[in-house]
Amino acid sequence: MSRAATRDPHTTAVEMTGRHRLLIPRLAVLMLLEFLVYGSWNATVGLVLVDHGLGSIVGTLFALAALAAIVSPMLVGSIADRFIPSQWVLAGISFIGGGIMLLVPGTILGGSAALVLTAVFIYMLLFQPTVALVNSVSFLHLGHRPNIFPYIRVFGTFGWIIAGLLVGQLGLSSSTNLFYVTAIASFVMGAYCLTLPHTPPLQRGARFHFGDVIGAQALKLFKQRNFVIFAICAVLTFIPIAMYNSFSSTLLSSLGFENVASVLVIGQVSEVAFIPAIPWVLKRFGMKYVLLIGMVSWGVRFALFFAATGGQAWWAIIAVAIHGICNDFFLTISFMYAERIAPESIKAQSQSLVLLLTQGVGIMIGSFLAGGIYNATVGAAGTHAPLSAWAPFLVVPIVVSVVVAILFAVFFRRKEENGNPDEIDVPRAVEVTP
Repeated sequence: MSRAATRDPHTTAVEMTGRHRLLIPRLAVLMLLEFLVYGSWNATVGLVLVDHGLGSIVGTLFALAALAAIVSPMLVGSIADRFIPSQWVLAGISFIGGGIMLLVPGTILGGSAALVLTAVFIYMLLFQPTVALVNSVSFLHLGHRPNIFPYIRVFGTFGWIIAGLLVGQLGLSSSTNLFYVTAIASFVMGAYCLTLPHTPPLQRGARFHFGDVIGAQALKLFKQRNFVIFAICAVLTFIPIAMYNSFSSTLLSSLGFENVASVLVIGQVSEVAFIPAIPWVLKRFGMKYVLLIGMVSWGVRFALFFAATGGQAWWAIIAVAIHGICNDFFLTISFMYAERIAPESIKAQSQSLVLLLTQGVGIMIGSFLAGGIYNATVGAAGTHAPLSAWAPFLVVPIVVSVVVAILFAVFFRRKEENGNPDEIDVPRAVEVTP
């Protein structure tokens, strides 16, 4: 039996980190593969379905993906915390997910909407928890160096960009063959996960409770006043996020931009650019105010879009370009916040809980409201809706962002009740120059 296999499951993260060379590059590759798998199909699956006569199920497909984010992350997180090493869980999910993706092209070409939705839903039940697990593995092995995480997370964006370029250059944007790319990438990730440093279940041997199966221990975080405020604000912030994800391309087209995909790439480049600023910003302003900046930036983004509808389309370019602030200062910091406050025994479950609140509850509520508001405003104005029809649609996320900002600024305390600061201090010894 290998040394890793006999390691005490309660070995500290620092001790584990010291035994592995090239840890940060290995975690960076893991993050890159995670989002390469996701980006290889998710970005253009709607186009594939439309071109194959299944456009009517696009909305349902994304709703089911959000439902999967609600149902499965806590369950898989509890398994990783209690029973199976995280790297094995990731490997198993990747291999099974790759197998499912091999079946998707046939279901689409066969024109069976029910089979397509079933296959994708099962796949997302498996895949959604891996985002939180990859975060959890990274935080655990980084030990007392959590501020390095943003530099690891940026490789996820690189993975998404690589996936888009690969699919685009192969001419597969609207082809069912893109799912074969996803399958291959999944198999590669599965094999790679088997080479990762051992990440044991930290609650192995603990007394079993049924609530552990559904990740109930992470719900204890709601006993903290700050986490309750954070959770409410995170869910509300996903109203503007869902409106952007669903209709930004349509708005850009209405503003006269012909190559919408190329314009949206500016946002991904921005995300890469802002990642290195996170440790400095955290040290300078503290976690509360960095999260607040991220929440407010969504309102600023829609205010810029609103300005663009007045005849100055270039404001929309700026709105897309602040994607780095919107995503990095809110989503990335949210996962860092969960890592900061969660007990070591439920680190994986805490990451899953944040994923559930944002990609699950938040995106479902936000998508439902976004669709209803769009249909009542721009959609009701007809196929060639004037830019003025977008005004009421754009006002809603601005108002939501203002409400969220006030709620968070007033009720989220810089210090927890136990006196520990919510911000993450960045000692000089662990500052990283990218």
